[in-house]
Amino acid sequence: MSTLEEKYKKLEELNHLAEMGGGVERIKKHHASGRKTARERIELLLDPGTFTELDKFVVHRSHDFGIEKDKFLGDGMVTGYGKIDGRLVYVHAQDFTVFGGSMSRANADKVVKIMDMAIKMGAPVIGLNDSGGARIQTGVRSLAGYADIFFRNVKASGVIPQLSAILGPCAGGAVYSPAITDFIIMTKENSYMFITGPDVVKSVTHEEVSKEELGGAETHNEKSGVAHFVAEDDDQAIMMLRELMSFIPSNNMEDPPVHLSDDPVDRMDESLQTLVPNDPNKPYDMKELIFSVVDNHNFFEVMPYYAQNIIIGFARFDGRSVGIVANQPEYLAGVLDINASVKAARFVRFCDSFNIPLITFEDVPGFLPGTFQEYNGIIRHGAKLLYAFCEATVPKITVITRKAYGGAYCVMSSKHIGADVNLAYPTAEIAVMGPDGAVSILYKKLSPEEKANKVEEYRETFANPYKAAELGYIDEVIFPRETRYKIIQALEMTRNKSVSNPARKHGNIPL
Repeated sequence: MSTLEEKYKKLEELNHLAEMGGGVERIKKHHASGRKTARERIELLLDPGTFTELDKFVVHRSHDFGIEKDKFLGDGMVTGYGKIDGRLVYVHAQDFTVFGGSMSRANADKVVKIMDMAIKMGAPVIGLNDSGGARIQTGVRSLAGYADIFFRNVKASGVIPQLSAILGPCAGGAVYSPAITDFIIMTKENSYMFITGPDVVKSVTHEEVSKEELGGAETHNEKSGVAHFVAEDDDQAIMMLRELMSFIPSNNMEDPPVHLSDDPVDRMDESLQTLVPNDPNKPYDMKELIFSVVDNHNFFEVMPYYAQNIIIGFARFDGRSVGIVANQPEYLAGVLDINASVKAARFVRFCDSFNIPLITFEDVPGFLPGTFQEYNGIIRHGAKLLYAFCEATVPKITVITRKAYGGAYCVMSSKHIGADVNLAYPTAEIAVMGPDGAVSILYKKLSPEEKANKVEEYRETFANPYKAAELGYIDEVIFPRETRYKIIQALEMTRNKSVSNPARKHGNIPL
């Protein structure tokens, strides 16, 4: 019979063995590629000393292709729970040093266990992905494991925040779990996501493409819109995860965390008085306005490289989290197109799911015209943003800085689709369309001089916020310098807002 000392020593040895993953040589090789190990990433992500690992000694149960002779404690997946800024989170991280981080039935069960716990406890789940995909030797059981995870991703959607960091390869069926989660962070050098790799693409479509071009961080942050953030390396990606967590609540029944703010509520900024040009065709940077009015000029932008005609991201006003949606006149004149509509719609729905008020800064000349947009469904995609704003029951505050034309005026959180407070600058132009287009339709046979007079007349009549204010569609016309104070007043006024949509299983958003 073993002595007590021998039993404790065995536990120590097994713990050490599990923590070594695939062994010293594989860890060295992993470090040489510029990546941290799964446990190093978790250690960096969580508050020091708070990580509790679960299922540390789990091994795979496969017997084909000689894999039964090759077993590692933990089986290439590290799971458990800990804290970020004192708040409970659950974590699963793939260990690339063991079977290339591939998914087996055993480690899928580990992920399923912590996801079930997270839903019960009302705490976020963070996945650190670094995997070669499904473990071929385990056959359909690996696919079953993936599907079990996808099922829980959907079950948890809108209930608890789900964040994904792609810190290495993520291919095939493995990409669908991150795709369902709320936010995806990728790293510049080492991460990529694709359904089929370059070799399969070449054999099927004869296209020559590298892994980076097909599914690297730049591709998914700029072209596809699959990812939301790009980081230089593991360290920055993990810091971004921590910052993102600071803006969002632990579950859909809680309010976002409140931070003490030393930024005066009534702080004015005289430079805003001249930010919006008097010339309606002159661009300006909407981010200048956002950075000016938020707490401590800290704006955490989401998807900064994709559909840059619209800006989305998180900030705080008087210490409280908000989601910001803003047209960007500096890019494509701030028009709404397919990509901008989809980008903003998903963000609006996330904020509404997790009780984060929405601030909209509007300067939109309309929807982008053209056959490409129409053939690819701008009507359907634009309707997603309209649907999202209509459905949202969180406090909604809109500031019209300049153009608010046509259907785009309606869509951008107008009073008519449930915005609580609608403010406008004296530079606001609220009308069915711009002066030139309107006059061309209303007066077809005018001389150039007569047309110029009619354009000026139309501009005088509609290129201001006062017609809408007369009708109660604008609650207040404000000086730009007082934007911050007016938004904070509106947020305080709407803090106890209570609205519920009609009972239903779910709506049918135009996907």
